[in-house]
Amino acid sequence: MTQEMQWTYQAVYGKSIVTWLLYLPGYMTRKFWFFLLSTCMWLPLLTKAQVAEDSTATTHNQHSPKERITVGGYIDVYYGYDFSQPATQDRAYFVSSARHNEFTLNLAFIDIKYTSDRVRATLRPALGTYMAANYSAEPAIFRNVYEGHVGVKLFAGKNIWLDAGVLGSPYTNESAVSKDHLLYTRSFAPEYVPYYLSGVKVSMPINNKVSLYLYLLNGWQNIRETNKGKSLGTQLEYKPADRWLINWNTYVGDERSTANPENRTRYFSDVYAVYNPDGKVTATACLYMGAQKRLNAAGGMAGETAYWFTANLMGRYKFTPAFSLSGRLEYFTDPDEVQISPITGEKGFRTYSASLGVNYAPAANILLRMEGRSFFSDKQVYQTSRSTPAKTNALVIASMALSF
Repeated sequence: MTQEMQWTYQAVYGKSIVTWLLYLPGYMTRKFWFFLLSTCMWLPLLTKAQVAEDSTATTHNQHSPKERITVGGYIDVYYGYDFSQPATQDRAYFVSSARHNEFTLNLAFIDIKYTSDRVRATLRPALGTYMAANYSAEPAIFRNVYEGHVGVKLFAGKNIWLDAGVLGSPYTNESAVSKDHLLYTRSFAPEYVPYYLSGVKVSMPINNKVSLYLYLLNGWQNIRETNKGKSLGTQLEYKPADRWLINWNTYVGDERSTANPENRTRYFSDVYAVYNPDGKVTATACLYMGAQKRLNAAGGMAGETAYWFTANLMGRYKFTPAFSLSGRLEYFTDPDEVQISPITGEKGFRTYSASLGVNYAPAANILLRMEGRSFFSDKQVYQTSRSTPAKTNALVIASMALSF
């Protein structure tokens, strides 16, 4: 193929992608999609030009900072079947992979990163059913921002960074990116803590085994502020050996809002550990508790304190580099309905869950999964396929995730 034919092909191919994406349903404007896609199409060429420019500059000035722009991405598609057959096709209690009987997109994002000696930035615009469900309370302009933050190294001789913007969350041993975790579905633990945070973060190593992270935040998973207060968060990361990772995280902040005017201070703490001794066996466990201060019925400060709690244990065994088996056991309770109000009208939420998953990685950057999951409760917090209250529920789900 000649160079002229290549450029013609790229132009036609690029137009077809742009045309398709401009008509995607969603919250973002067509002008923004056009700008984003144009940027992504031209960015590889601009990056090459930047590298060439940096090489020339380095020839004349050996002290020039090293700058780099990288572009990657992630696509996670799935099909799930919930045996309660929800009429709306939205599975209750979850935001991740939460559509029933539908081939669809859970999460897809473009990962744009800029790094230099003293500055860094990340932008991850995203789409999918996870974004639609988890960001629905945010203003429309923010509903497709998976992450967006900039950072500066505060001192030339010390690895202390200050980052600000929409940040990833340190809480629990799972994030929204399924490929990074032992099972495809998310446990109750990450579904009921922040998946994202908005504020500033200070990262500082204490020694070669311990790192400390400090957060000043708008609140508990909200980009737009909901009250006049600010919240504090901490993360202490400890790596006693290569096979161990232990994290202890905390949160404290005023959680009053228009939706929950009775809320006051929320306290939260979680501990999780990851154990990977030989590459074949991986295990992780998470334990957390939250406490929510509330006004009493008369509006006085001497109100109740409501609690919620969870614990889980997950493991994976690799039979071959490509094939593995994963499992999970968990317990979640929210008796005062801080996080979950049962869809059946039952008072208080409590459940156990068990999962078993098969994972197959035909290549290093793609992962195919099949998982079965059952839910059990002593309360009627689930529904049957006839929409009557039930104590059990079941799910089967298949997925394919690609990173590039």
